[in-house]
Amino acid sequence: MTPKALVEKLVTHNSIKVAAVTDHNTVEGHKEILKLAAAYPDILIIPGVEISTIEGDILLLGAEETPPTPWTTQNVVDFAKDNNYVSVVAHPYREYGMGDTARKYMVDAIEVINGESSPHANKLAHELAKSMQLPGLAGSDAHTPSEPLTVYTEIQAGLNVDEILNAIKKGSVSAHTTARSIHF
Repeated sequence: MTPKALVEKLVTHNSIKVAAVTDHNTVEGHKEILKLAAAYPDILIIPGVEISTIEGDILLLGAEETPPTPWTTQNVVDFAKDNNYVSVVAHPYREYGMGDTARKYMVDAIEVINGESSPHANKLAHELAKSMQLPGLAGSDAHTPSEPLTVYTEIQAGLNVDEILNAIKKGSVSAHTTARSIHF
């Protein structure tokens, strides 16, 4: 998915105006998309990265840099805390997910609805978040232009990255699917 395609989707969508960009193991995609989105005052791009650890993928929301290697789960979670980012266990019950191993770490949230995961995997993720008493987020896991905005996280915050990150940490969020997306 190109930065231009994502910004165009946000501009034309009637209610979703914020997207987190979390490329795999790099933050390089932010620069162009932030430039494109700057032309639209009602569009906000949350920088981030999806780090591949041996135990599974972790999203870092707010990150404008990648953590130092080695990318162990604990190192990535510590890096997030040290920099006031939000650490999220990505698609815990799918390929490259942590599953129950996530319980060993002090993460900030669990991705409970993933647009590419099966309904059963999303149900297990909901149960994990509930048992860990963590907020649940939704992520489209978009790789093509048709995939973004099929799931979304409603966040009780203003159009400001820091406010949004703090709201996630406080649990002022709810994960949702759209009419065209998968349901569980």
